[in-house]
Amino acid sequence: MLHLILPLLPLQFNRYFEPFLGGGALFFAIQPKNSYLSDRNTELIQAYSQVRDQPDAVIRELRKLRNSERDYYRIRSSRPTSEAARAARMIYLITLAFNGIYRVNLKGKFNVPYGYKTHLDPCDEKRIGNASELLKRANVRDQDFEDAIRPAGAGDLVYLDPPYTVAHGNNGFVKYNAKIFSWEDQLRLARAAKDLVAKGCTVIVSNADHVSIRNLYEGFATSTLQRNSIIAASSNFRSRITECVFHAGGECDAQ
Repeated sequence: MLHLILPLLPLQFNRYFEPFLGGGALFFAIQPKNSYLSDRNTELIQAYSQVRDQPDAVIRELRKLRNSERDYYRIRSSRPTSEAARAARMIYLITLAFNGIYRVNLKGKFNVPYGYKTHLDPCDEKRIGNASELLKRANVRDQDFEDAIRPAGAGDLVYLDPPYTVAHGNNGFVKYNAKIFSWEDQLRLARAAKDLVAKGCTVIVSNADHVSIRNLYEGFATSTLQRNSIIAASSNFRSRITECVFHAGGECDAQ
């Protein structure tokens, strides 16, 4: 969605807030100088913290991991004890999992099958080093989105990318990883987004293209993206889906 989001960003802003960090695509694309990054996925946040603080240790652990189906399932079932090894395991699994999906079962165990991407090397030292330098500019935490964005004020940029499904059964929302981002959470998010705009923030929200969601962001400008779903194993069975980007707020004078 970067090609849709980047033109919506202010030319200048103060701080950057991203409370649903995930893969951090927008953060790494714009490389802000002062960032507040967070997610409720504790393992993910710990991995980012290790990449920031101990990149050499993470690289050493990644070098030990081989890219094969047998090794993948062995590593998937492992439970490393050191923080650097746990971060390496996370990077390894996300790199080589089917479609790069992060998913856990009801017991909280990662359960995505091997993606047969034998050409990939999970130990991309240059990428890890670059990520480490960028993350040194950031405050990285495991916390609820409302707590994460509470310090945001006039002139700040906030990107909200909550868990959402593009299939609309069960009121348009399904279980995501080990936690449900419920309708009540969507209501909290919309209220928080409007409060941020009232405080003078620029707010960008990615969400499902569904009438119930569109109604929550009345007063926001809306852009729509259509793309192929990546969930089905075969491209022949991947349907066209649409997602929305809601945006409101304005630029500021400071960098």
